[in-house]
Amino acid sequence: MIKQIRRSPAAWEYPKYEPGEQVALFVPCYVDQFFPEAAEATAELLRRQDIPVVFPEKQTCCGQPAFNSGYWDEARKVVRQFCDAFEPYRWIVGPSGSCTCMARVFFGQVDPDPRIAEIGNRTCEITEFLVNVLGVTDTGASYPHKVTMHIGCHTRRELGVVDPCHKLLESVRGLEYCPLPDMEECCGFGGTFSVKMPGTSLSMGRTKVDNVVASGADVLVSPDSSCLMHIDGIMRRDPRAKHIQSKHIVEILVANEK
Repeated sequence: MIKQIRRSPAAWEYPKYEPGEQVALFVPCYVDQFFPEAAEATAELLRRQDIPVVFPEKQTCCGQPAFNSGYWDEARKVVRQFCDAFEPYRWIVGPSGSCTCMARVFFGQVDPDPRIAEIGNRTCEITEFLVNVLGVTDTGASYPHKVTMHIGCHTRRELGVVDPCHKLLESVRGLEYCPLPDMEECCGFGGTFSVKMPGTSLSMGRTKVDNVVASGADVLVSPDSSCLMHIDGIMRRDPRAKHIQSKHIVEILVANEK
């Protein structure tokens, strides 16, 4: 049994999804460039629920790197491009708690235009959309492996999205969940933080890898590819952890391994 941690989403009330409504797939930059399989799995999960999926081709970045670095004027231009691309859609769903947080929590801070905050507020992370909006806790997946999970800081602390990830993993056939020690601790990535403070970032990442190894898992999953990228890079250089795979949680939720 996976331990449930009760958290309420950050100042967000889930609207009701009406059958047949289109969902706009939001694919963050690093997912597009480095982890396209996460975007493909997200689209597949939505289609399995008979949801029409569209991909607005004008989408670019959510503006988070510039925003976090203090370049708010530059971030504002990117945020407005995001909103122009997604404005026609009531539902915006993506495989990234971090970028969802940028849109839903911080768009209104970076730009005073009420339109910007309203569009950002439509953005939803895929596991919370499945569980909290659609009421889906079982995707029919089968994945007979020992799995542990890291939930990134934005997803956990800003969005409060913890239970959906646990509930979805709990329903996966054959999966053995291995609790991650000190699960709530940051992995040290933090986007631009890892560039500005590489020593601290690496030290935090190594501590996270120690905990992944201690969990006894063969697979590490997360709702954020950015955290996985950081942790996986350290694991590939650690003889104790080279055998441990890292996968976005949506890849597990569409798996059909026997």
